[in-house]
Amino acid sequence: MGSLDEPDVCSGKGCRQPATHALLWNNPKIHTPERRKAWLACEEHLEPLRSFLGSRGFIKDVVVHEKGADHTV
Repeated sequence: MGSLDEPDVCSGKGCRQPATHALLWNNPKIHTPERRKAWLACEEHLEPLRSFLGSRGFIKDVVVHEKGADHTV
């Protein structure tokens, strides 16, 4: 994700806050069922991003994010 001295940042548009959660998702029209993509979220953007992905049926899981973790499968 970021360099060793920089925090991993939120995927919210224009946000530069440190990420605290990873939203794991896939688009069933283009991804296999086991595939997971990840968006990072700060506390402020966690619910809006979850809602956006959930309304499309894409959200699979939300996990705590630790700096440098790769949540994609």
